[in-house]
Amino acid sequence: MASTKANGMELEGEIHFSLQGKGGVGKSLVASLLAQYFRHRRNVPVRCIDTDPVNQTFSQYRELEVARLELLRDGSIDQRAFDGLMESLLTQSGTFIVDNGASTFIPLWNYMLENNAMGLLKDSGRKLYVHCVITGGQALADTLSGFARLAQTSEDQNIVLWINEYFGRIEREGHQLHEMPVYQENASRVIGSIVIPRRNQDTFGRDVEDVITRKLTLQEGIDSAGFPIMMRQRLKVIQRELFDQLDGLSFQ
Repeated sequence: MASTKANGMELEGEIHFSLQGKGGVGKSLVASLLAQYFRHRRNVPVRCIDTDPVNQTFSQYRELEVARLELLRDGSIDQRAFDGLMESLLTQSGTFIVDNGASTFIPLWNYMLENNAMGLLKDSGRKLYVHCVITGGQALADTLSGFARLAQTSEDQNIVLWINEYFGRIEREGHQLHEMPVYQENASRVIGSIVIPRRNQDTFGRDVEDVITRKLTLQEGIDSAGFPIMMRQRLKVIQRELFDQLDGLSFQ
């Protein structure tokens, strides 16, 4: 686990950003799953921040105690708000999970680049991971473009791809993701991938939609006496498979 010191105090934890320039592809779901993983599988303190000015989905998960960070002022991006975010990342202990909206994807990433924020985090001993969703269907091209932008402007191998098959398989002209030029050109920036498979929509699909709609964590669904036994069993299967995949990544 990465650690650093601020004001003489030892800080521990990694920083995980959920970033993608396309909306509605599962960024907030990824952020919630990461928070659940670190809480329930790794048993480490988690600090969750929702910076999406339009769809405040992440902050609706009450169990995760997500803090809101307002990035808009009078309809425009407040660049100083990014300073406040960096201050928290550099002075507070815990593993951070930050969900960013599609509308602030470019401003936030430009801020990180212009201010060499990634270098500052590295010099301070904190490890930054960027989680990027790739989804099938009509959003495939846009999500691939978002991935390319992140990869081509990053110097580190710190990107985790989340392969979301809910809207369709991730393929183009018969090629799987790892066969596509955009992936091959940027593979050196990727540390691994997590697959969110498309399952039977009448069982697994409906179960997941139910807990997501209610803004419950998987563990809350598993523990809920109000859900049928087999629904809770399927949620256990989903949780175990996702957590096992995350265990396979080289987080510090």
